[in-house]
Formats: sequence, structure tokens, C-alpha cells
Amino acid sequence: MRAVTLRNCVSAYFSTGLRILPRQMSQDQVVRLKYYDREDAFLESSIKVKNPFILFNDWMDLAQKTPEVQEPTTAALATVSADGKVSNRFLLVKDITPEGFIFLTNFSSRKAVDITANPSVAVSFYWLPLRRSVRVEGFAEKISKEDALKYFQHRPRTAQIAANTSPQSEAISSRQYLEDIQAGIQKKLGPDGQVPLPNWGGYLVRPYAMEFWQGQTDRLHDRIRFRCGAGVDSEVDGKIVHKGQDGWVYERLAP
Repeated sequence: MRAVTLRNCVSAYFSTGLRILPRQMSQDQVVRLKYYDREDAFLESSIKVKNPFILFNDWMDLAQKTPEVQEPTTAALATVSADGKVSNRFLLVKDITPEGFIFLTNFSSRKAVDITANPSVAVSFYWLPLRRSVRVEGFAEKISKEDALKYFQHRPRTAQIAANTSPQSEAISSRQYLEDIQAGIQKKLGPDGQVPLPNWGGYLVRPYAMEFWQGQTDRLHDRIRFRCGAGVDSEVDGKIVHKGQDGWVYERLAP
């Protein structure tokens, strides 16, 4: 059987006559979000402590206090497989420490397999009601089994059983297949049996770059990026690249 290429898939889709957007849209039909006005621009002078973790905590605090932001710790995690294929998915960041960002997963999942082959990852937060986003680039490493167990034991019992039930990212025959496994675990443990830690744990993403984005109505969006690592201090010139705190430098990027 002839392999179906990406070009074949795209051609087959559009041959049905379906289109993502109308053929023509007038300027009045284009709906644009209201962003910040110029007097509310995100300026370097507004960053009291030039450390991205402190700035992130300030932005996260505001997101958590904004009722319209329903899941402020939701983020998109991008990984790259051993053969260079990019994968992206949404997850909940479970903890933010002075070292980085922690998320949890089954170690047989696609993201875990990718990270084993290539620890370079990217994490993106987007808080639409605030018109703000944070992009994180870094390296992922496993947290200790002891710490993973603490996170696991704080999960609801149903979530613990689900973690034991699902062979994450594997192809399965049906939902019933999962429900049968779940029922078997529930029967074995009874109402009070301790749920064991499965092939499951956490990753810490240690950032080497963090970019803070704020949308502006005039489309001159604000982007300020922090970087750390060997040699970054030598780039500081006081015009483009500025010295931050705790080993970080920062710079403004064009939108």
C-alpha cells in the first residue's frame, strides 16, 4: 500500500471543499481583541526585581486572582523525539520552585519518551483575559522518587487509580478496556487500600530562557526575554542586553 504523505492528507482534506476561513472577509468582519493601550505598556522600568522567577510569580499571582482565568497553571509542553518530530500538549504545571517548573506524567507517555531522548523542552502559558503569555525554554530532568510519591499521595484517590489504570499514550481497543482495568484495581484495593505508585513521576524544567509577552492594541506587543547560562554576561552592553539579577540578563524583542 502506498504511504500517504502529508501533502496527500492536506490535498484530500481541501478537496472536500471545506475551508478554515471564509474566502473573503471585510475589515469590519475581522474581530480583534482589545489589548493594552500605550499608557499601560509593559516596560523594563516596571520590573522591580530583574529576576524572571519573581516576575513570573507576580504574573501568576494576578492570573490566579482573575476569575476569568479558570486554569492559570495550564501550559503547553513541547518536546522533540529522537528522530526530530515535535509534539505538543496541554498539561497542568503542579509546582513552581526557585529551580524551575514541575509537571507530572506516566514515564511511558510520549512526552517522557521524548525527554529521555532529548531533554530540551518548551513550556508556554497563555492567560487570554490578561492578554499575557510566558514562554519557557529549558532542560527537563526527573524529580526524585520521594518527591514524586509526595505529589502522588496528594492526588485524589480516583486520580491515583486512573494513573495505575492508563497505559498512557498507547493505542488501546476501546474505553471499555480502561474501565475493565479500573474496575479490577478498585476491586483489588477495596475502599481503603493504599494505591501504589505506578510507573509515574515528575519532571523539573530548568529554564535557560523565559520570555514575557503582553499584547498591545496597536500591535506593537511587548516582549521581554530573560536568559541565563555560560557567557551571557559578556553580551551585556547596557543598550540591547541588560544585566539582571541572580545570573540573568534581559532584552526587549521586536514583536
